[in-house]
Amino acid sequence: MKTRLHTLLMSISAFVISNQAIGNEQSKSLVGEYLGQKRPKSIPTVFAPGHVSGKHRDVNAFFSPDMKEFYFTRMDLELETWDLISYTLQNGQWHKSIIGPRVGRPLLAPDGNTMHLGQYYMTRNNCEWSQLKRLDPPFSRRDWGIMRLSASKSGTYIFDDYKSGDIIRISEVKNGKRQAPKALGPEVNTGKYNAHPFIAPDDSYIIWDGVRESGFGDSDLYISFRKPDGTWSDALNMGDTINTEVREASASVTPDGKYLFFNRATKNNDSDIYWVDAKIIDTLKQQVVM
Repeated sequence: MKTRLHTLLMSISAFVISNQAIGNEQSKSLVGEYLGQKRPKSIPTVFAPGHVSGKHRDVNAFFSPDMKEFYFTRMDLELETWDLISYTLQNGQWHKSIIGPRVGRPLLAPDGNTMHLGQYYMTRNNCEWSQLKRLDPPFSRRDWGIMRLSASKSGTYIFDDYKSGDIIRISEVKNGKRQAPKALGPEVNTGKYNAHPFIAPDDSYIIWDGVRESGFGDSDLYISFRKPDGTWSDALNMGDTINTEVREASASVTPDGKYLFFNRATKNNDSDIYWVDAKIIDTLKQQVVM
């Protein structure tokens, strides 16, 4: 096991240190905010077709807090390999590069200087990412299967666990001390499985994907809002404009709060990345009794 882990760490480190650009692809269409894409309204649209969303399995999209970096993961359906890919805004132009092999489902912390990758993380060193590091116990437990860990500005962690019945756990920081992780209640942990959570930077809501009998088919996106007493509201299905009969998963909201990103399966057994106006979150919140 140590040999395999060491090999993985060395592979990640080599990619991170070199941060090799893959052709430094440039396109007039990838200029300006949001990679120069036409902004969606209430109906989800494919994000950056031909650049981000294409013939491969493109998932797990998110922006850096300053909105100058965009990340997603891609499985090459021909090579069957996963990569973490970035677009960086430089002088108004977005430049594409490979950060390294995908580990977990990555997400940036709100400070923009820590990237969580399941049970691992990287920190920013000037313009590059550090070597892969493993989280401290208990998050590094071998009997936990963390695919995605999301952090808020207050330091709250919310994460899934595919080794323990596909549940979602939460760990808050109180009086400067990290609290022991605990499973969320039936408001969230209901149904066949729950995975890939995202927590709002201000701790006000969480979004995740799960399978329930009341859903639209495969996994749907659900949302739960934090109540004034600190408890969580019953999960709300995000509705038929977001969810379909196929798989929707791995949601995130842009740091400016304007757009919801998620991936949706396609008929060719790959996935495209979609985005939609995040006002749907405010609309759903009106259905919750606080």
